[in-house]
Amino acid sequence: MTVRVKICGITRVEDARAAVAAGADLIGLNFYAKSPRYVELDRAREIRAALGSQAAVVGVFVNSERDYIDERLRAASLDMIQFSGDEDDAALAGWPVPSIITRRLQPGGSVTPHRADYVLFDGFDAKLHGGTGVRIALELLRQLDLSHAFVAGGLNPDNVAEVAALGPYAVDCASGVESSPGVKDHDKLRSFVKNAKRSR
Repeated sequence: MTVRVKICGITRVEDARAAVAAGADLIGLNFYAKSPRYVELDRAREIRAALGSQAAVVGVFVNSERDYIDERLRAASLDMIQFSGDEDDAALAGWPVPSIITRRLQPGGSVTPHRADYVLFDGFDAKLHGGTGVRIALELLRQLDLSHAFVAGGLNPDNVAEVAALGPYAVDCASGVESSPGVKDHDKLRSFVKNAKRSR
């Protein structure tokens, strides 16, 4: 099984279509208002409608109220929920779709237990919740069970193959395939997916 590819921070229908045409398996919609890749609910609905069942749609949230998540889960027909803040196990419980919890890795740190279906490993930044562009050291990833892990953090078409070769469930990219925040470069999208999927 080749690695799955998640393209995150999609804000435009044309970028979602280009990602799926390139072979992406999952599309991430960011519902964190402070993010430059934030999408309003109406736009999220448009993207979901354009994709249909061609790719799984993941809603990305940061310390959001349960009602806020539930509204977007239903309105945008989300397939998965990604928790990228400081959510506890109670926040992860009771959802009708699989959950992803984000863990920002730093050398010497440990991975805290969680009850999510998947974990997303991202580069550590003391202030930012994702989209840091900070790489995770390969030696750190080699020490971890990646069978239910998304790996993000500074990935781009040039370095994704070495991470994909470690056998994670998925690789995840936002800024590494952009021409500006929230606007995807379609040539980079194609290269990223191609290089990720041919790595094994």
